[in-house]
Amino acid sequence: MTVDEVLTQTFRHDRAGILATLIRRLGDFQLAEDAVQDAFADAAANWSRAGIPANPAAWITVAARRRAIDRLRRTQSIADRAKRLAELTRLDEQGDQEEQMSTPEADTVADDRLRLMFTCCHPALAVSAQVALTLRTLGGLSTGEIARAFLVAEPTMGKRVVRAKRKIADARIPYRVPEAEELPARLGGVLRVVYLIFNEGYTATAGAELVRASLCEEAIRLAVLLSELMPDAAETWGLLALTLLHDSRRGARVDAGGAFVPLDAQDTELWDEAKVEAGRSALRRALRLGGAGEFQLQAAIAAIEMEGASSGAIDWQRVAALYGALASVAPSPVVAVNRAAAVAFSGSPQSGLALLAPLLCDATLAGYQPLHATHAELLRRIGDARGAIEAYRRTIELTDNAVERAELERRLEDVQTADPVAS
Repeated sequence: MTVDEVLTQTFRHDRAGILATLIRRLGDFQLAEDAVQDAFADAAANWSRAGIPANPAAWITVAARRRAIDRLRRTQSIADRAKRLAELTRLDEQGDQEEQMSTPEADTVADDRLRLMFTCCHPALAVSAQVALTLRTLGGLSTGEIARAFLVAEPTMGKRVVRAKRKIADARIPYRVPEAEELPARLGGVLRVVYLIFNEGYTATAGAELVRASLCEEAIRLAVLLSELMPDAAETWGLLALTLLHDSRRGARVDAGGAFVPLDAQDTELWDEAKVEAGRSALRRALRLGGAGEFQLQAAIAAIEMEGASSGAIDWQRVAALYGALASVAPSPVVAVNRAAAVAFSGSPQSGLALLAPLLCDATLAGYQPLHATHAELLRRIGDARGAIEAYRRTIELTDNAVERAELERRLEDVQTADPVAS
């Protein structure tokens, strides 16, 4: 492998662990991040001359620690940093060449990454900051990449990340895995951050493309990491199953011309079978661990819908029942809208519309695009062309994604063509 290939592989697989361990030693996100960045730059220059070391990750670990020492020496007048300098210097003197031949204990690295995950997703931080910080530290995405993914200016995203790091320091947010009694509530927050990242990738809020593949892949990588770090937590496997099953259909969700293709019209030959099987396997493991968490239920729904799409008949009654269970575990407008759609598709459009009625009267959901899109579809199904046309127009006004908008415009045109008077 070339130097660039090894550096890319090491960055992808080992950077988060190296960074997490250094943060534990330093108690300073920015200093640790700068030192790790310096270490990768050093590696690029050194390995081209001296050759690739036997253990690239260990080389980067030592280099990052020494870069941190260099940075601390320039600011050692601050007592707190002087203490960190003394500790890092002691470690460096102890480790030296031996550490370059071995990696830190796997359990220690795993614990450090888990601590970092929970710190980035601490409830004291705004959710947008949790997402940005998780992608920056654990994902290794640049500030510019995160900004582009979430359609904000790079300086805005940069400030968001800086504020999050400052809040962690100023509020003395502990760098630790929560205690057992705290874990269920805190794990839910971590899983939701990963799910938000995946959702933005799966159906981009705006832009010319339906999917942002890099965000989907990053969310799946984080879900895999969580399942490895917390193998006995059913919901980590539920989230992994959900992301894999949805992402397995990526290649079939738009046609060759870039137009949206609904699930029941997708070419299943284009699905990624390896991801389908991995998703099903993760779901089976989640179910064996017990419970009925929101991500397990969502994954089960995805599995049923995909099985039905393959066989030609989705069992909408089972889907509606699972959405009912989901509504009791994790109620939200998203769940309520999807449940209404499933009830309608199971053969009762009027019942589905009845479930939508209170949501349509809720002023806080006036701008919620999926609600109006579902309303339009159900009105179309019962033959209310005038109502469907009005609902489709409202939905189109609320849609910023070009692929989704084109599909909605096509459906609106179909209704108008079928009933010109209603237009």
